[in-house]
Amino acid sequence: MGDLLPVPRRFIQLSDVLVILYEGINPQRFIYTDGRTHPVDPQPAWLGYSVGRWMADTLVVETRGFNAQTWLDAAGHPHTEALHVTERFRRVDFGSAEVEVTLDDAGAYTRPFSFRYRQTLTPDTDLLETICENEKDRAILTGR
Repeated sequence: MGDLLPVPRRFIQLSDVLVILYEGINPQRFIYTDGRTHPVDPQPAWLGYSVGRWMADTLVVETRGFNAQTWLDAAGHPHTEALHVTERFRRVDFGSAEVEVTLDDAGAYTRPFSFRYRQTLTPDTDLLETICENEKDRAILTGR
């Protein structure tokens, strides 16, 4: 889940989609806010398929359709393609947002669980370009 990584990001809100760009991480994330529902059988993706809706001042995002090739976090907590994530984003003030996340994955955990965190916002900061020009580590990486 890209939003749990401590990297700068930029939110671009259009009339029908919210795009999140991450510094140093691909791919970008699309949260569709045009009223659509999730695809019946989505193509599994690294960041899943996200559909959002506004409930007063809170953006509620439901994400499904993950592939099982990622971890939930840097500690290596697993998930399956059955993962369903519900996020609630609420801007507290100019410099921060409160985010509540509920994870439901019967393939990896016995019951849904939630956590909350505060996210620092830096709307006056640009994202930096990141490129990897060194592929020397590819030969020593394990795990296929």
